[in-house]
Formats: sequence, C-alpha cells, structure tokens
Amino acid sequence: MVNIMQTKQFDIKKWAQNNAIYLVLIAIIILITVKNPAFLSLRVFRDILMQSSTRLIMAMGCMFVILSGGADLSGGRMLGAAAVLAGSLAQMSTYANKFFPNLQELPIIVPIIACLLMGMAMGLLNGIVVAKLNVPAFIGTLGVQLIIYGGISIYYNMEPNRSQPLGGFLKTYSKLGTGSFFGIPYILIIAVVLMIACHIVLNYHRFGKTLFAVGGNQEAARVSGINVQRIIMIVYIIAGAFYGLTGALEAARTGGATNNYGQGYELDAIAACVVGGCSVAGGVGAVPGVAIGVTVFTVIQYGMTFVGINPYWQNVVKGAIIVIAVAIDVRKYAKKR
Repeated sequence: MVNIMQTKQFDIKKWAQNNAIYLVLIAIIILITVKNPAFLSLRVFRDILMQSSTRLIMAMGCMFVILSGGADLSGGRMLGAAAVLAGSLAQMSTYANKFFPNLQELPIIVPIIACLLMGMAMGLLNGIVVAKLNVPAFIGTLGVQLIIYGGISIYYNMEPNRSQPLGGFLKTYSKLGTGSFFGIPYILIIAVVLMIACHIVLNYHRFGKTLFAVGGNQEAARVSGINVQRIIMIVYIIAGAFYGLTGALEAARTGGATNNYGQGYELDAIAACVVGGCSVAGGVGAVPGVAIGVTVFTVIQYGMTFVGINPYWQNVVKGAIIVIAVAIDVRKYAKKR
C-alpha cells in the first residue's frame, strides 16, 4: 500500500512539473479575474491575442535557434530594422514627412518582401559569425545586434527624415496590422498559419529531425554525417525571416516606427521559448509550448496593467517565472545525464 501511494505521489509531482506552464497561466488568470472580473471578456481576449500575435511570430524564429543549441540576441534589433524599412516604403504619397518624397505608393507586398529579405540577410550574417567563424552565439549575435542598430539608425537619420518617427502609412498596410477577417485579426491568422507550418516542419520533415539531432548533440550529429554548419546557418536565416516579418507587422499594428522599435523583444522571445519547454541545452522544444509561453507573458503584461498594478512588478513576476523555468529545465537535463 505504501509503495502504491509513493508511486501515485511521484506521478502527480511529475505531472505538475511537466505541465507547470499551464498551471501558471491558469493561476495568473484566476488571480487577475478575482481582482477584476471584467478581465474575462471577449474584448480583453481579443486584445491579448492581438498583442500575442507578433510576439508569437518572433518567438517561432527564436525557437529554431534555441533548438539548435544556440542563442540570438539580435532579434529585437532585426525587428526594429524591419519596422523602419517597412515604414519607409509603405507611406502614402500625400504624407507631408514622407521618407522618400519622390517614391510612388507601393503595393504592400513590396515592404513585406523587403523586410523578409533583409531579415534573411541579417540572419545569414549571424550564421556566418556563429557557424563559420566559431564565435559563441551569445557574443556573436550581440555584436551583430550592435551592427544592425547602428546601420538602421544611419538609415533612419537620412535626409529628409532626420530621425523623425515614421507615420502616414497606406490604409491597406495599416489594415494588415489592425484589420480582421470575420472578426479574426489578420495578424493572428498569419501567426497561426506560421505556427502550424513550424509544427509540421519540426515533426514531419527531415529538416526538423536533423535540427533536433544537432541541438541534442552536435558531435554525434557531425559523426553521423550531418552538415552541422549548414543546419546552423539555415536556422539563423529562418529566424531572421521571422524577425523581419514581425517588424513589418508590428509597424502596421502600431501605425508607426522608429529605430528603437523591438528593443527587448528578443529577451521576451527567449523567455517565452524557455518557459514554454525549450531546453537551453538545445534539442528539446515544441510549438504549442512556445505559444503558451508567449501567452503567459502577454497575460502578465496586459492583466497587471488591466487591474492597475504597478508596471514595475511585471518584470519581477516575469523574472521569477524565467528563473524557475530554467531551474526546472537544468534539473531535467542533469537527471538525463
């Protein structure tokens, strides 16, 4: 009887550990709702989904890097660079402070493709620094972050703009970030489609299996014939594309852009991935977990503001959750070894 009770208790503890992120989300929602029942409304739900959408796309890109066993501190600056690029190409011809005064109005697909290409180019730079030059990912992407920020600031300061906030976007472009299809926001639809695509690639495509192998043990993957350098470079290019798209959509959602857009977003993306079950050691992670991780931090940010709690407490709560999540992850990894 004692053994049965001990086994049952162990199973409950293991279940709670494996589903901690869901329990945390439920607990946060309950606490906020108790303080203000209006939190459980369709309007609030829609706002949370809207705010989560671009962050989810960002986190999807970051997830690929973490699964490879790497890290990327340049994501936020890539987002900001893409936002400025998209904003400068998506302005109305009648706008007084037009970035390119002689540029005709362009189809919205043009700034989006431009952001994707720029993101992929910056991701390639990360891949070369990390995979080819063997610079540790933490330091390498930090250096690339500074290069990107300096470069986009020079671009943003060009005549005649001179570092003025970008605005006056085309209605079709702004609608992409604020409009909806039968009540479902366009950016949420885009985020869900990308999330499904990532899930399929990671679980049913050869590249996904190869990526998990590289993240689990690079030496073993190399011995088995996998081109580790190539996989790492592809991962950073994919991440760059996601960051570039996020920047274009974030500018459309907020209706403006500056060179400081995206500051700190990379840390939120990394935190969402880790809290959502991605191992800091690489090789472990899933799309649904990352989506829940993004939702948790959005609920914290939105919910604490909704009930009037000092915004500085958001960082305290987020920091505590991150530390606990990493501690659990490290403990799991130690047991496996």
